Amino acid sequence: MLFLMPARVLAGAREKLAALAPSGLVLVMDEKGNELVAQNADKPFVPASVAKIVTAWLAMEVLGADYRFKTHFYLDDDRLLYIRGGGDPFLISEELAQLAPALVTAIGKQPLSGIVLDASYYPSDIRIPGIEGTGEAYNALNSALAVNFNTIHAVRKGKTVRSAEEQTPITPLAVSQFLTRGTQGRGRISLTQSPTVGLEYAGELIAAFIERAGGSVKGKISTGAVPKGLEPVYVHRQSRPLSEILAGLLLGSNNYIANQVFLEIGGHRLGGPVSLEKSLQVANEMLVRHGLTGSIHLEEGSGISRGNRFTTRGLAQLLHLFEPHATLLQSGDDARFKTGSFSGVRTLAGYADTSKHGRVRFVIALTNNDGAMRFRLLKAIQSEL
Repeated sequence: MLFLMPARVLAGAREKLAALAPSGLVLVMDEKGNELVAQNADKPFVPASVAKIVTAWLAMEVLGADYRFKTHFYLDDDRLLYIRGGGDPFLISEELAQLAPALVTAIGKQPLSGIVLDASYYPSDIRIPGIEGTGEAYNALNSALAVNFNTIHAVRKGKTVRSAEEQTPITPLAVSQFLTRGTQGRGRISLTQSPTVGLEYAGELIAAFIERAGGSVKGKISTGAVPKGLEPVYVHRQSRPLSEILAGLLLGSNNYIANQVFLEIGGHRLGGPVSLEKSLQVANEMLVRHGLTGSIHLEEGSGISRGNRFTTRGLAQLLHLFEPHATLLQSGDDARFKTGSFSGVRTLAGYADTSKHGRVRFVIALTNNDGAMRFRLLKAIQSEL
């Protein structure tokens, strides 16, 4: 009887899960790697934003929890300020407010004759599969030098535009872009037309923060390369370590941040400029090392591409590798998890505490738009197992 009871419990759990979502992909594994539930487990699925778990694992392995993105500043004899971007995904207004006083201390308060933006760490033609040229924030272009996730958050009333964020000054480009593309009221648009638009906005916003810090910019903002031999006068290290960036990424599911991190994986390991090919090479080498090459196929790092394909067993194995970093995931109801959503795709994966089998790894993938069903299945796993 003692041997039969666990089998009956598992059979009952499988029946309940099958009744809730007969076509769903469900895999549950205990801490020893035993499969407690395996429903349609061999069918590949589109992971959507659950792919960000893979990117987070790769980043922790290649870059490390304490990694800091850097932005370099140079000043020539004519007081022309050069800014070389390093792909910092969190160069947001709050970061610029910290950066500007330190920069002004390094360069002095005398007027700058201009600002030159060097984004050569990223190729100008870099494109991420799945990113479309729309104004939606989730389609923001990746860049070596972008601010506020390459988006503008503003409020429009008629022909008047103001910043939607107290910490963010409004700039001429932000006003013109929002008048052209923003709707009435509050909204956020991405700078997707070309890399130069996002660069110009970055230059304007950095200039505004320099002036807030007591500096002055008298000349124009342009793009170009840092002259050879010119040494940096200030190097800004992102205030957030990678672990904090990843925790925010896994909670907010920002596609721009995910692919900035993913591109840095290749750039850090193989040298700049970054490329999607370099990052995929590094990712695939690591997946091969762990026997995951056939069960996790990546096209990019955010999950926005429908060309990404996982199997439940592959993701469950990666969750085992990621377990030391499980606290980076969103928590709630005795579980740590990441969701993913596309039209016709709803996914959920992570770790959960169960009544009879302790902590388990789970993967759920549905080919419908019923997001609530993912969590009904998770509740059933926790209560039945």
